[in-house]
Amino acid sequence: MRPYKHPAVDEFVLERVLYALSDSIRLEIVRHLARVECATCGELDGGRPKSTVSHHFKVLREAGLVRTESNGTTHINTLRGAEIESRFPGLLPAILAQGEKVSARRRKTAA
Repeated sequence: MRPYKHPAVDEFVLERVLYALSDSIRLEIVRHLARVECATCGELDGGRPKSTVSHHFKVLREAGLVRTESNGTTHINTLRGAEIESRFPGLLPAILAQGEKVSARRRKTAA
């Protein structure tokens, strides 16, 4: 299996990062990875079709948000939080904090 390509920090483009985070599924993946050290694709698929999840991970990788490493047939994903922080200071924490506020409002409304 070929190793995945990951952009270098100086190749991160703000528009790509924002585009990747604009999708609710990808934002959910990033939120999950922000809470854990690493996760497999299966842990993050949310019951979605493999092709859909593969597409979302590709967008996240190309934006520089996620690193995916293969361990046999398992793909291990980690958030590149420190690298995003070095390129765009404060961006990811601000977006994740806002996302948590929105989620909390949705939970409160649903209750």
